[in-house]
Amino acid sequence: MSELSEMTLTHHAMLVAWGQYAHCIGLIRAIEAVPLHQKAVTHRPQTKVLEFLVAILAGFEYLKDISLSAHPLDCDPVAARAWGQPSWADHSGVSRTLTSLSATEAQQIVLALESVSQPLIDKEVVAAWATGRLELDADLSPRPVSDTSRTYPGAAFGHMSDHVGLGYQAAVVSMTSITYGRLGLSVVQHPGNTVSCTQAEALVLAAECRIGRRPWRRTDLLAQRICDAQPAHVELAQKVAVAQDRLAQAQAALTEVQHQVADGQQQVRTLQTAYTQRGRPERPHSQLAQAKAQLTVYQRRQRRREGAVTQAESWLTRCQAGLSAHDAEIARLKQRRQRFEADNATNAAPLVASLRLDAGFDTPQNVALSIELGYEVYGKPFGTWLLPWLQSRVTPQSQWQRVGQNAEMLAWPAVQLADFPYPLDVALEHFHTGNEIRTAALLHFGQDDVTADLPHWFHYYNARQTIEAGHKESKRVFEVRHLKVRTPSALLLQEQGALFAANFVRFAARWLTEQCPQLPDGWKDSTHPEVKQQVKVGAHTTAWVTWPDQGCLLRFETFSVYAGRSLTINRTWAYQPVLPFAKSSLFEPI
Repeated sequence: MSELSEMTLTHHAMLVAWGQYAHCIGLIRAIEAVPLHQKAVTHRPQTKVLEFLVAILAGFEYLKDISLSAHPLDCDPVAARAWGQPSWADHSGVSRTLTSLSATEAQQIVLALESVSQPLIDKEVVAAWATGRLELDADLSPRPVSDTSRTYPGAAFGHMSDHVGLGYQAAVVSMTSITYGRLGLSVVQHPGNTVSCTQAEALVLAAECRIGRRPWRRTDLLAQRICDAQPAHVELAQKVAVAQDRLAQAQAALTEVQHQVADGQQQVRTLQTAYTQRGRPERPHSQLAQAKAQLTVYQRRQRRREGAVTQAESWLTRCQAGLSAHDAEIARLKQRRQRFEADNATNAAPLVASLRLDAGFDTPQNVALSIELGYEVYGKPFGTWLLPWLQSRVTPQSQWQRVGQNAEMLAWPAVQLADFPYPLDVALEHFHTGNEIRTAALLHFGQDDVTADLPHWFHYYNARQTIEAGHKESKRVFEVRHLKVRTPSALLLQEQGALFAANFVRFAARWLTEQCPQLPDGWKDSTHPEVKQQVKVGAHTTAWVTWPDQGCLLRFETFSVYAGRSLTINRTWAYQPVLPFAKSSLFEPI
């Protein structure tokens, strides 16, 4: 039988198709080039790492599904061939390899995955620039484990969505893509007790590192902020001087009364000795009684003045702490300014980008930092910050504007708040749910005139739900809610593998659309390629496969959900590399 007419059956049709794409973009070659210092008996460790990635692409809930699912992956030689492997290993072998990975080896595998997808991400960054702005969204996504487990390294109790439990927090950044809808840029796993407000800067810098671009830092605003803080330093220093004077006065008064107490005690002792020698009784109005009464007055005065010294010392400590904190903040801002000036000096093509964060991130400190980093900032204030101020500005005459089916907004442009260094556009939201009204707030900084178009502001911010959809996809489609491994290196690889897989399916969908007319219609829209259906159905659908030349032909089996469709897949990939970035008016600093 010729190779052209050779037909073999696979129960993982889309895994075969994706294997062809993996060859085209160099994924298999990149993984196999990673040096892994493990013994190879039947299967190389690189094969088992690749198998783990394929298991993620297949949406397996557990690692054992490789061998124990209805149609085991390790019993499908067609899928192995599509991915350039002689065969797949048992799930226990994959587990041993993942457990033995060192931190360095895991990081090298991650770099291999990033190197494969980086050209496509770069292309999307350029496409976003062509529209005027790149949009970034960041968030934390919980990864709960059993509360009684003691075998997950670094897990901690924290908020796992709607409850407190043991697990991790995955810090994720995504970008809006013109071609693919959404692309994941970075993911970092943290202990479960990690809170959002501690990760804002790290998330932004991780995204900038991945795309290799950053906005023009607003060093002018930062310099003005430092300058504006100088009067506060003078005021705090004056308070420290006043507190020192008050303490000195209190200590002098205490010293005076301490001498009086000592003199009074000496006088009482002298009189008592004299009275004893003469045998005189102590009477209520005698000289001894009067001396004791005067001593009691001095002792009470001493206790009051000791309290005054304690209060003065406490006040001085608070004033000094305030001055030290202020000076430390100024020193930190100056260091930030130096760092940002260095960033600008090496930034030939500044990025124009917006950053959308939820309320967990948007403390005043983080909002100011996002502004200084150069982003168009869209967010919600942390906790009760801004909400009381906004509610106090509402009057019966306030003109609310409907912005959604059950939502209305009231906005104030360029508000200079007492506790924030930069003017913010702020808005109050009312959500009507039955007979109740829920209240929330929005904030913005940048060039967009958001207060002139409140519906656009409302919908643009809420478009960050795309990252929430990404969290759901990671958990429900690529099954990161089931942590398949229990070592730091393997956990890193699972998170990075799921992020890569979500991008990979989108990249492959567009590639398949260009050469497979019989692709299901829902998969052809690259911005919404029905990833769940491709993974949970397509990757577990039966098809007959033939191997003409370097390509393959998939004919979906008669009783499959895609019966009658055939996909001719060639290992060809036309890609135009991104040209070097040139500074133009589009990239001028704002």
